[in-house]
Amino acid sequence: MEIIPFCQSCGMPLASEEVKGTENTGHKTSDYCKYCYEDSQFKQPDMNLEDMKNMVKVHMQKKKHPDYMIQKAMNLLPALTRWKNSHLIM
Repeated sequence: MEIIPFCQSCGMPLASEEVKGTENTGHKTSDYCKYCYEDSQFKQPDMNLEDMKNMVKVHMQKKKHPDYMIQKAMNLLPALTRWKNSHLIM
């Protein structure tokens, strides 16, 4: 069984090279997706965890994911690298 990494910002599966974000060297990263991260920077650096939860929820609802899957994603987000210690930054 292959373990697929997922974006440490939004939780999106990084199942292919095309969806992976990039470092400033041009290399792909297995930590973040291209929608969150480009050239070693977050595309929306001022986004907070609540903003991300709202964005992910809306995106998943548009794709008609079941409610249990959306809730699972909401529960996962605070444990991701980008948000894990965000409550300590004030």
